[in-house]
Amino acid sequence: MMNYKGFVGIVEYDDEARIFSGEVINTRTVITFQGTTVDEIENEFHASVDDYLEWCKEDGIEPEKPYSGKFNVRLTPFFHSQVAIAAKKLNMSLNSFVEKSLHDEIATMQSAF
Repeated sequence: MMNYKGFVGIVEYDDEARIFSGEVINTRTVITFQGTTVDEIENEFHASVDDYLEWCKEDGIEPEKPYSGKFNVRLTPFFHSQVAIAAKKLNMSLNSFVEKSLHDEIATMQSAF
C-alpha cells in the first residue's frame, strides 16, 4: 500500500501488459494511476492525488476526505441485542465493542498474510 496526503493507494501488476495499475481505495471518488516501474507508479500516484485536489479547487468543491471515522452498521434486531448484551457484559460501550471486534479481526487477517 502507498500513502500520500491521507490517500491510500494499492497497486497490482499485470504481467501480460507488463504494467503496474493502481487505485486510491479510501475514497468513493475513482482515482487511478499506472506505471512501468516502482518510481513511476509512486510518482503517478502522487500526481493523480494532486490532480484530484487541483480539480476540486478549480471547481470550488470540497475534496472528499478519506473516511470520517463514522459508519452505520445494519443488524437484525436480534443480533443487535446480542451484541449490545455482549458489550454490556464486558463493561464496554457498543461502539468500543464493535471497534475492538473489528480491530481484532483485522489483526488476525494481517497475521495470516
